[in-house]
Amino acid sequence: MIESMRLNFKDILARSIHNCKSIRVIKQIHSYIITSPNLSPNDHYFLISRLLFFLCTVDESPDGLKYAVKVFRRIAEPSLFAYNAMIRASSTKIKDPFSCESLILYKEMLCNNLSPDSITIPFVLKECAKRIDGLMGRSIHAHAVKFGYEADVYVQNALISLYSEGRFLDDARRVFDEMSNRDIVSWNSMIVGYLRGGELDVALDLFKEMKDRKDIITWNSMITGFVQGGRPKEALGFFQDMQIFSDDRDMDRPDKITVASVLSACASLGAGDHGRWLHSYLERSRMECDMVIGTALVDMYGKCGCVERAFEVFNGMPKKDVLAWTAMISAFALHGHGEEAFKLFANMEAVGVRPNSVTFVGLLSACAHAGLVEKGRWCFDTMRRVYGIEPQVQHYACMVDILARAGQFVEAEDLIRGMPMEPDVFVWGALLGGCQLHGNVELGEKIAENLICLEPQNHAFYINLCDVYAKAGRFDDLKRIRALMKDKEIRKPVPGCSMIEVDGIVHEFSMKGSPEVPIMEAIKNVLMVLSLEMNRQDNMNIFIT
Repeated sequence: MIESMRLNFKDILARSIHNCKSIRVIKQIHSYIITSPNLSPNDHYFLISRLLFFLCTVDESPDGLKYAVKVFRRIAEPSLFAYNAMIRASSTKIKDPFSCESLILYKEMLCNNLSPDSITIPFVLKECAKRIDGLMGRSIHAHAVKFGYEADVYVQNALISLYSEGRFLDDARRVFDEMSNRDIVSWNSMIVGYLRGGELDVALDLFKEMKDRKDIITWNSMITGFVQGGRPKEALGFFQDMQIFSDDRDMDRPDKITVASVLSACASLGAGDHGRWLHSYLERSRMECDMVIGTALVDMYGKCGCVERAFEVFNGMPKKDVLAWTAMISAFALHGHGEEAFKLFANMEAVGVRPNSVTFVGLLSACAHAGLVEKGRWCFDTMRRVYGIEPQVQHYACMVDILARAGQFVEAEDLIRGMPMEPDVFVWGALLGGCQLHGNVELGEKIAENLICLEPQNHAFYINLCDVYAKAGRFDDLKRIRALMKDKEIRKPVPGCSMIEVDGIVHEFSMKGSPEVPIMEAIKNVLMVLSLEMNRQDNMNIFIT
């Protein structure tokens, strides 16, 4: 009878732990376990382990892990199960990058003569990846080999993630190639590693090799990676392929991450038609337009020239953080609406949203585009005096641009000399731009030639100097610089290009033409017709005269 009561009481407590909803209730259950005379030592140990597992894996409250540590430290001889629970919780729940609690627990476990298993090692590797600690990670890799888990798929996936985070892509690929049983996590981790490392073409090769094994994480990784890698047109192509893929196979439809990344691609390309279609897709699919999506829409419409539409979206957002306000301010700034940008900034301050450094870049850009010199000075002073934001190089570049456009070259030079960091190409470029605008050849020549001496292979300085000479009509000097560039074999690393969207299709053009041969032929034909028509009109005018 007593044994039956003991088993029933143990089962009741175990079910109570399993069904627990709050830390307050778990503390009550814990007190029952400690004080109950109806539990054997084995029952007590079993229930404490279950309670620890709940605190480490189920409970999401900030106090859960703290209470788990207290429970764990009262266990006389923690088992491997208890250590695994604590290591897992420490590696996933502690966000402090300087914390090494899971590594301390792992070392303590080894000192207590407990060998890790295939659950321990992946979470210790996760901690190393979070800390980007390649040296410690390699040590754990050695332990995985020592204890016979180097072929475990979870361990291998954790190793790929570790080496990818630390940009040790050759090591990550070596682990990947040695895997006999890759799962979707293996492929995604390796692709993400290449994308983060800037090796987009290698990532694309792996992506193609996956064929039908892709999931939504794979597609989102490729779209986001190519947008961030400066290839937004290809990112749009991935999105179109993703829709076909998800229709043909049992895969989730595009989610918020997809939409935010594709909107960013549209913004980069100025692909307003694509952006508008995506906005309507959001409304049709009844996907929640949260702050991230709303901000992406504002940014997209702003960069595509639809400022009024951007403002409509902005006003329709129920909640706005500093990123949303900054996106709208930047949209006004981009199109020369300086007064509107500052009105919006005043509203932002009135509702208690604190601006960040990017907000002031937008405001200073608005001043530059609208010629608001005094506003620019006020803005540059306010960010430091009122908000304690120290100007960075991009703020100095904007301020120099404002002054140079207004012909205030003495003040601009004084500002550059007083910079706490070395002025970069954008700062000098802003000053050179002002020299070109106002025909200040002497200063422009001095700045450009000094920069050429410092960085003789930087093509930007030569081109800026050529622009100054061209503006001043000094074509002999322009030819001299062009010849110097030719002698030194200095060329633009990537030719400048323009993009235009026609009927939902983005076309790209550069000095070398366009990869779309039929389009180029059609454009040449139109230009020829226009040229003939202009010549005909000129001849008629001469005849009439």
